[in-house]
Amino acid sequence: MSFIQKNNRGFLILSCLLILHRWRHLFEIEALLVQKLSVYRFWLLCIASSISMQVSANEVIYFDIKKQRADKALIAFGQQANQTILFSFGEVKQFQANELKGHYSAESGLKKLLAVTGLSVVVHESGHLGIQPQKHDGTITMNNKKTALATLIPLLVGTASQTALAQETPAASEESIEKISIVGSRVAGRSADDLPVPVDILSAEALANTGQTEVGRMLQAIAPSFNFSTSAISDGTDALRPATLRGLGPDQTLVLINGKRRHQASLIHINTSVGRGTAGTDMNAIPAAAIKRIEVLRDGAAAQYGSDAIAGVINIVLNDDDEDGKVALSYGEYSEGDGETTNLDISKGFALGEEGYLNTTLNIRDRSPTNRAGLHGSCQFSGCTELANGDMLLGDPREATAPRTTFRIGDADSKQVALTINAGYELGDGELYSFITYSKRDNQSAAFFRHNNNSGGNAQLQDGDATIPEGFLPKINSDIRDVSYNVGYQVEFSNDSSLDLSYTYGSNTIDYTTSDTINSSFANDLRYGGSGLTADEIRSTIPREAYAYGLELALQTLNLDYTKEFDNFSFAMGAEIRTDEYKVTPGEEYSYRDYDTVDGESLYVDDRSAGSQGFGGIGPVSEVDETRDVISFYLDAETELTEDLIVSGAVRYDDYEGFGDSTNFKLAANWSITDDFALRGAMSTGFRAPSMQQLYFNNISTQFVTNPDDPTGDQIAVQIGTFRNDSTLAQAIGIPELKEEESTNFSIGAVIKPADDINVTIDFYTIDIDDRIVISNKLGDGLSTALDAALKAAGAGAGQFFLNGADTETKGVDIIATWNTEVLNGDLDLTFAANFTETDVVDLFAPQDSGLGDIDPSIIFSEQDISIIEEWQPQDRMSLSGLYQTGDFTVNLAFNRYGEYTITDGGRQTYGAEVLTDLRVKYQLNDNLSFNIGANNLFDVMPDKNEIGNSRTGTIVDADGNVIVSSPGVFTYSRRSAPFGFNGAYYYAGAEFTF
Repeated sequence: MSFIQKNNRGFLILSCLLILHRWRHLFEIEALLVQKLSVYRFWLLCIASSISMQVSANEVIYFDIKKQRADKALIAFGQQANQTILFSFGEVKQFQANELKGHYSAESGLKKLLAVTGLSVVVHESGHLGIQPQKHDGTITMNNKKTALATLIPLLVGTASQTALAQETPAASEESIEKISIVGSRVAGRSADDLPVPVDILSAEALANTGQTEVGRMLQAIAPSFNFSTSAISDGTDALRPATLRGLGPDQTLVLINGKRRHQASLIHINTSVGRGTAGTDMNAIPAAAIKRIEVLRDGAAAQYGSDAIAGVINIVLNDDDEDGKVALSYGEYSEGDGETTNLDISKGFALGEEGYLNTTLNIRDRSPTNRAGLHGSCQFSGCTELANGDMLLGDPREATAPRTTFRIGDADSKQVALTINAGYELGDGELYSFITYSKRDNQSAAFFRHNNNSGGNAQLQDGDATIPEGFLPKINSDIRDVSYNVGYQVEFSNDSSLDLSYTYGSNTIDYTTSDTINSSFANDLRYGGSGLTADEIRSTIPREAYAYGLELALQTLNLDYTKEFDNFSFAMGAEIRTDEYKVTPGEEYSYRDYDTVDGESLYVDDRSAGSQGFGGIGPVSEVDETRDVISFYLDAETELTEDLIVSGAVRYDDYEGFGDSTNFKLAANWSITDDFALRGAMSTGFRAPSMQQLYFNNISTQFVTNPDDPTGDQIAVQIGTFRNDSTLAQAIGIPELKEEESTNFSIGAVIKPADDINVTIDFYTIDIDDRIVISNKLGDGLSTALDAALKAAGAGAGQFFLNGADTETKGVDIIATWNTEVLNGDLDLTFAANFTETDVVDLFAPQDSGLGDIDPSIIFSEQDISIIEEWQPQDRMSLSGLYQTGDFTVNLAFNRYGEYTITDGGRQTYGAEVLTDLRVKYQLNDNLSFNIGANNLFDVMPDKNEIGNSRTGTIVDADGNVIVSSPGVFTYSRRSAPFGFNGAYYYAGAEFTF
């Protein structure tokens, strides 16, 4: 064999002629390709191909290949093995290969080189070896000649080494080329740069390099158009944060799992936070270790995927490795010594015979709470008197020793267990596929502290002291359970068409229990109602915990999708049947009942607050059990008008039970003007149907709002009723039923490749939304006679409603630039990403012919309501990150800039831009074990201190003038919105073992 390889020039020339003959159709299709191939590249190709025809994959060869980027390792492998290897440079370069040193056969050596990298080895019928990303989701199809050619062509015009050692003839390889569909196009095999709309493909490695343990925070760190805002003392929002894209609402982004619609969370954000009045998806229910990649489509896609896809689509693709396993353990805490987080991931792939795979992931995460509360500066006991300088002179001697750290403001205490299973099996001419996701997360956050002198929430008993003399901090315990499963079958036909039938079920359930609390009206009733109990007996027997209520949202989806590919044209059509379900389960009577009031009239001389303090319950009158059916049809087509111009279009019809139908369109194009410059653009209409939560959630709860009569801006408790539009109260004042939001999206962008290793994308967009669903201000007495009477009958001090009440306009630009180069014998990948977004409320309107019709819209939707939409998220986000790999070390350094944002909360305050630095260093000890250490927000950057909407402010002195406490309030940082939180620096270390 070696004699032929080294000396038989005739055999070599003959081999090259055979290659030219077999590939003649390639050169006929791509005439310019021949011009670009130098003689040097061609002969390298011929030499490698002819040699590879002679080398057996089973021959033992000595390899000496260092740990490096996978594309470079494969080139070195091919050189040392004299073997032709087929791989896609664009797909392979994002992976890291292992060190390979010793004697191996080509096949076994290649498998060891790529063990647990995310790449797999395939053996073609010709005997040659190929590389491909491990099995993908149910959108995979095989055996398409056109895709095989499209994959080979860009490889042929690469560098000499890439060309010579990474090729396979089409005839030998076309049966094994895998087509990958990504969100944004139903044509498999498109690269992200070929799509008419911007799509970010975020690998599992990129997510892990952020050092975060939650998917929401991972996305925020590497996708500037994505925001994951933090708030505090905002009830369920503390445990389930709003996730937004391009500054729009959480419910205006559609989330998919393996291309299938994901259900929303059952929570609707009622309190004053980003996303107020909306219901999004729980991004943290899927453990990061179960994710293969995340695709973020930054464009309106309602015509392609249906309701909610106004801002874009996030598609989470699950792992599908069929062999390798991993155990990863990390521990970290904040520089303040709290927020200790332990995260354990265990994942393993299994082969189901020779035709299938099953991949499982178990995640256990335990996070302790953080607390950045300021000191309690107001008097906790009665008897304080105000001095001439505004200070308070204590009265009750207990004031001098009362604890001043009474609030807990920060991340909730959280414990999560999550399990994910992803499976596929080749059956007949297609694939049977399925996935299961399950998570259970127990959270505990805190409410407002009820001090001794809080007569409403901490009832005074017959001995003149409060029910809980030292005061109490109510805790909100949320038990969040999320489950989904999917089963489907995709069959491939011989005429380049496919049929995919699938069923998906998902549900999100939240059960709330309030602990460390009391029902103050119950204590008051025990005092005055003839119970015969003494004050001490009341204190010792009063219940301190109650089940408040439960929420459940479920989604069932049946999908049928048909695709057909022609030479230059692809066509898809499909139908979807959905059933939305929403339930609200009442809580215990103690959690919601007003024991000292009947028919709106107080029974006793003192009237105390009803329900469990901190988080009141929901009674049977607010129980919900509703369903809604949706039927949808779509057509989707894509064509290559020329080899440089791709045009796509889609139309979708949706019929919703309850409010009617909607038809939407999309037209998009990508024009490759040169090999290094392409223009892309899209225009579309979209819609978002009212969520089940917006339609049916109703409750009376205690919300803390700024007291307009208090110059200090202190927060006061108000009983706020959230009333569904078909409630008796809403009907009494003529509130209309909700209808869908309608949007119009325009985008234009460019893909620029000034050099082989540099890629730049710039995309401009506008999103106009009409009839946007917003929740009203807290409307109280004196605005409308009909409203006054209805509120009194409902026992609420104010009411808020979901209304189609605003038109908004969003404009922005996304910029992403990448550069891959070599530095000091290592590989450096630099990424710059930026998003600039501005949203304006261009019109406000109240429903006419209703009890609100004569009220100024600026009263129905307050300045704060408008500010939440326009200003509470940064109008610009930028990041610069570098991933450096050399030897056994990988270093990830990232700078994240969060732009200015403004909050209205009694007053207005603009919070300045800040830059956070993240650093992660990984050391690969051997083939199986690695260690990492890092810091998020390395330099302990904090947002500006809060100057508005504070609470418990003041200075207290004793009789000698000694200052007991002086505090600007408990909210040192804004509790309403904090784009990167206010916990400070987080330091962590971890280890990963692969097997």
